[in-house]
Amino acid sequence: MITLPEFLSVALILGASLFLAWLTAPYLVRVYKRVPGRLDRVLNPVEKGVYKLAGVDEEHRMGWKEYFLAGLCVNIVQMVIAYLILVFQGSLPLNPQGFPGLSWDLAFNTVISFGTNTNLQHYAGEVTLSYLSQMTAIQFLQFTSAATGICMGVAMVRGFIVGSKDMGNFYVDFVRTLTRILIPFCLVAAVVLVALGVPQTLSGYTTVTTVEGASRSILVGPVASLVSIMQLGTNGGGYYGANAAYPFMNPSPLSDVFEIGLMLLLPTALIFVFGELLGKKRETRPILIGAYGLFIIDLGIAFIPNAPAVGQGIETRIGGFMSVFWTVVTTAVTTGSVNTTLSAMHPLVILAAFMGMLIQSTPGGKGVGLMYMVMYIVITVFIVGLMSGRTPEYLGIKITSRDVKLVMLAFLIHPIIILIPTVLAYASGAAAAIGVNGAPIGFTQILYEFTSAASNNGSDFLGTAANTPFFNVATAVVIFLGRYGPIAILMALGGSMIGRARTAVSGLRTDSITFSLVLIGSILILVVLTFFPFLVLGPIQSYFQGSVNGFG
Repeated sequence: MITLPEFLSVALILGASLFLAWLTAPYLVRVYKRVPGRLDRVLNPVEKGVYKLAGVDEEHRMGWKEYFLAGLCVNIVQMVIAYLILVFQGSLPLNPQGFPGLSWDLAFNTVISFGTNTNLQHYAGEVTLSYLSQMTAIQFLQFTSAATGICMGVAMVRGFIVGSKDMGNFYVDFVRTLTRILIPFCLVAAVVLVALGVPQTLSGYTTVTTVEGASRSILVGPVASLVSIMQLGTNGGGYYGANAAYPFMNPSPLSDVFEIGLMLLLPTALIFVFGELLGKKRETRPILIGAYGLFIIDLGIAFIPNAPAVGQGIETRIGGFMSVFWTVVTTAVTTGSVNTTLSAMHPLVILAAFMGMLIQSTPGGKGVGLMYMVMYIVITVFIVGLMSGRTPEYLGIKITSRDVKLVMLAFLIHPIIILIPTVLAYASGAAAAIGVNGAPIGFTQILYEFTSAASNNGSDFLGTAANTPFFNVATAVVIFLGRYGPIAILMALGGSMIGRARTAVSGLRTDSITFSLVLIGSILILVVLTFFPFLVLGPIQSYFQGSVNGFG
């Protein structure tokens, strides 16, 4: 049972995260409204230089198709550049360890994964990637993928703003997100991480002799800079294969709390941005209550009595309680970083992790989590309209059959791209080839792999064991479809709202507590009806078989 000090620590962390997100939101709004500010004198010349170099007309306005395609094309070009760096890293500088280039399938998986903000890792970074690859391929994609997600979320919201005529300009939003949000925020976060004991150096690995007389390499590098964008951008891909369980990435309980706060900051801030951009701050309420209401339900599942029992692999520096809390947070905001091995977790903790990934808006990744919550609101409004006999409306806009088809299509993409490759992994023998059987534990591992990929989360059980052509290619395809399929559909939804007639008085108040509770219920029903049979075959069955530490 959770103790009072543990309860208070969770309440304090979440309360502080909500407060900081609320404080951050007005600044984000000014960035995307292009309100003049103190940084303009320094940043405007830099940004205008980028626009001129890239041939971008910053006054050009885009519809949803042009905006989405601009983001997609920019991301693909960045992936190609990163792919070349990874494949040819053996011949490139800043490689004091002399690491060879990656195989084509591992490089393909890695660039798709990091370019889509998923960061699923089938490699151990400290023994695979050069400093150049870590900084110019991995960190580069972590910045750009995070910026893309935020831009898409903000653009969709613009479609719902009264009087809006377009979705903005992707290139301008993208550059401003990098220069005014991610880079300065990460710079501050990196300095704090260095102060907390995270290394930041370009020196080669140092070999020392232990007191027993054995040789040991001290694996250091530009770690703090990577951890800052890894957590703030809800990326999750770590410098080390052990991720935040490695002491150099997460040295202490204090750094653990700080990194949890980084994960929660931007996804939560964008909820407040939603209401401020609309000019209807009360409309923040259902999204905030829905997101954190579902998050608390996930915590409740994870902290059922005896659920966080410590098993082999729990990081003792952090403790079982904070390891479980981290796992719920990292899957709720689609970060995917881990501070302990998932195989040490109780099945109910893994069930809570599944719920966060399957819902994707508790509060979800920055930008995309907000888009999913709007999707769920449209579905809920439609259901309530059917039950009450009223015309479904949201923000005074009538919800049409086309809108409902779009949101249902966006929702149904994930069951398809999760379940089909899970079956193929067993049918093709790919699961057996890496030693995973069809028992509940094995099924959980494979289902989790593709759920994490489809949800752009990145946490997984398999790690380097999945570095096979099947899993590298299959998860890359799932990651790509899971990222851009729903974004394209939900951008189309936002675009379709531009120019729609609006009623002065809506028949359904979506800013009420009652609607927020109905929203939570409808989301749970949708997810449970879709995935419950498969969760029964995995973590739920493991729980009832008495596998308290059943994944070890």
